[in-house]
Amino acid sequence: MSDEIVNRVANSQLKTIDLEELYPQGTRTILDIKNWLFQELILKENDFREHLKNHDWSQYKNHYVALTCSCEAIIPSWAFMLIATYLLPFTKNVVVGDLATLETILFNEIIVKINIENYKNIPVIIKGCASKPIPETAYIQLIEKLQPVAKSIMFGEACSTVPLYKKST
Repeated sequence: MSDEIVNRVANSQLKTIDLEELYPQGTRTILDIKNWLFQELILKENDFREHLKNHDWSQYKNHYVALTCSCEAIIPSWAFMLIATYLLPFTKNVVVGDLATLETILFNEIIVKINIENYKNIPVIIKGCASKPIPETAYIQLIEKLQPVAKSIMFGEACSTVPLYKKST
């Protein structure tokens, strides 16, 4: 018997997916439109359009923007659509919602692009312990995409994983 230490993890087919490595770089910005409303309650179309026309949209260059209204006003859908027409030439992405919604949508776009053929019939670890804001929904979407093809799915680090799924043989 040999005294050689064998790294079985390094020699296995095991693949690790680290969503943090896929995290899109760029500034996240919340654009609250409440100040563009009359008394922070009513959207007056002419005044609203004037605010949009005079706003410096270039400040959002390469930003990921979440449009929101933090007051109790009822905002018509066209208002957010109109704002988007000003933002889109500058931004990387625009959503209506908060920063959590923004991150969820960004990761949805990332996960859709993952080539699952790379994980066909092999064990997969989804790495945890991210220091960036990875939405919980992203992990669920990843499971949903991998489960039909992966041999097994685990969560954590190679040295201490939590088994989540194993394909029945």
